[in-house]
Amino acid sequence: MKLRTKLFAATTGVALTGTIGLLGTAGAQAATAGTVTSDLRTTVAPGGNFNLSVWELQEPVGSPGNPTTISSSRLQGSNGYQDSYFYTDKSDGAMTFWAPEKGVTTANSDYARSELREMNSNGTPANWALGGTNKLNATLRVVSVTSHVTVGQIHLGTGGSSTKPLLELYYYADGDIKVGIENSPSGGQTPYTVGHVAVGKTWTYMIGESGAHTLNLTINGTTTHYTIPSSFNPYKVYFKAGSYNQSSSDSTTKGARVAFYSLTVSHS
Repeated sequence: MKLRTKLFAATTGVALTGTIGLLGTAGAQAATAGTVTSDLRTTVAPGGNFNLSVWELQEPVGSPGNPTTISSSRLQGSNGYQDSYFYTDKSDGAMTFWAPEKGVTTANSDYARSELREMNSNGTPANWALGGTNKLNATLRVVSVTSHVTVGQIHLGTGGSSTKPLLELYYYADGDIKVGIENSPSGGQTPYTVGHVAVGKTWTYMIGESGAHTLNLTINGTTTHYTIPSSFNPYKVYFKAGSYNQSSSDSTTKGARVAFYSLTVSHS
């Protein structure tokens, strides 16, 4: 019942701004064992199961260096946007992201993505200052991956010229889960192995930031902490989640497919 209470609090907006998947208690218990039984509906778009009012979607199509983005207003509701890159899985209702190895990328990346970018409720890009308590929680499984895939980020916003992430959470084809912490706005990332889950099995993460100096990461209940270098102090940041493939080729059939059963954001 604790999970349902938390989900209700999120939908009523008590100290929270974010998305919510309708993952019931039974689904949460199963998720810890590597499988999931969800309360998600299979016949609606992702917006019918998840509150997507504070997310924007980027897909691996469009013009070179300028991928297509789908606004939160188009994502919302049971008849909201979905296609082959972002859709509801008909077997379990998961919000599913597909990023092939060949696809349109941003100007600053060689890799394609089907990924949500955090937005404010008024439709402007989220861009929050370090400090307070900020969390991105997810229950997910990587359905398939060629090499490795980013499934969650804290990304730099305004405050300087860097377009780097502050934190990236990676899942590898061998089941390893690693976090990459950026050393400075100019680049260089230090990786840490933080877990291991077989491909296709369900797991949970929490990516957080607190007090302007600490990154917090919880994988299946195990928490680690990382100090944010002072060189990031001028920057504001935002969350991202989905399938940001980390390998490229000429293949449109190989890539990373990631299914989410719950996704919440909180700021306090």
